[in-house]
Formats: sequence, C-alpha cells, structure tokens
Amino acid sequence: MSASRPVEIAVQDPAGARIAMAGGATRLELCQALEAGGLTPSLGLLEAVLAAVDPVVVNVLVRPRGGGFVYDPDEVAIVTADIRACVDRGAGGVVIGTLDAAGGLDVDTLRRWRDAAGPATLVFHRAIDASADPSAVFDALVAEGVDRVLTSGGAPRSIDGLDALAAFAARSGDVEVMAGGGVQPADIAALFAAGVDAVHLSARSRAGHDAPSGPGGGSSGHDVTDAATVAEAVAAAG
Repeated sequence: MSASRPVEIAVQDPAGARIAMAGGATRLELCQALEAGGLTPSLGLLEAVLAAVDPVVVNVLVRPRGGGFVYDPDEVAIVTADIRACVDRGAGGVVIGTLDAAGGLDVDTLRRWRDAAGPATLVFHRAIDASADPSAVFDALVAEGVDRVLTSGGAPRSIDGLDALAAFAARSGDVEVMAGGGVQPADIAALFAAGVDAVHLSARSRAGHDAPSGPGGGSSGHDVTDAATVAEAVAAAG
C-alpha cells in the first residue's frame, strides 16, 4: 500500500530506507544524527541508500553542523560541494536552509545552493521555523522558486502550527508545503485538512540498548525506522 498523499520519512541508514519504502512512503529524507536535528550523511551512507532504493525518492539533508543556520564562507562552500556530490550520484533532491544574521532568508547563499543543485529538487527545511519572521521567509522562498518548504508553521510541533500552515498553503503557488516537526500519525488528517501538500516524520524507535556503551560511546541504543509507525502514517494519509 502506498500513501495517496505524499508521506516523507526521515531515515538514517539503508535498512530504514527499505522499511520506509516497503511500508508505502512516497519519498525519503536521508540524514544522520537525527537527535541533533539531522546532519549531512557520509558519502558511504549516501551511496548505500541510493543503491538500496530508487535514488529519485531520496532527498539528502545537507547541513554541516548543528547550532543554527547562519553559515560562514567556509561552511557555504562545504555545503555547495556536498550538494554537487549528492546530485552527481543521482539523489532526487537536496534539503537545505540558510538564514542571515538578522534571522531573515540568506538569499545569496540560497541562490548559490540552488545553482549547485541543478535539476534536483530543492527543499528548504525548518530553518524557516527558526527565523525571525517565518511568514516573510516563506514568501521570499516562493519568490525564489524553491520546490518545497518543510515547516511546522513556526510552532514547536506542526499540529500546533495549523493556522500558519494553512496560510502558507493558501499562497504557495507552485511551491509544495510539507508539514514537519513532531508529526505523529494521529496528526496527519488535520495537517492535510489545513491544506498542506505533504507530511514529514521520522517514524523512529530505539534499538540496541543491550550493546556496550558508556564513556566515549554516548548513551545506549540507536535510532531505527519503525515499520508499524510508517504503516500507520501511510494509512492516515490514504
């Protein structure tokens, strides 16, 4: 069964990619370190996932570090190179976000990254929700012609940003509005009722708690993609 309306699952490994697509997801966001909000995956991880599923459905998060979305010239150059590497290997899209020091959209950097993405789908992520004025940033993104915006409507969770999401959807033009941020399957009907075009969730659970961990290894356990949550989300979108 596939979702009749787009459901994107954030995954961190080939197994998660296979589980999500087998469960009926429409597409994937690939990243690592979801517990930190997601960072650029390694080249090895990217190639493994592109080999595991249709590369067209894979949208790669290109985010060089945590700690906000204002980047220096070195970081901008790194992201530019990573975007090109993802597209050269066949990824269907790239997911980026950049703000200026005042909390507005960094238009110059966005344009540089759009040029690097070439024919790939360009997705602007939840940096919009960290901006000083998400509504103004959304309108700027529409004017710049990005393909998709991932947003919670400026709220901690998408379900709490329904009014803003509805307003975005009403003036989105050709830009796809994708609700993301703490999405649970029970939220999906209300999100689509607000007018968004797609939903995004991580559908994660924890595994590996019995593996050795401790000092130098971080907390025990690791994220895995939960097949039951994927199925529930797909059913809710159907």
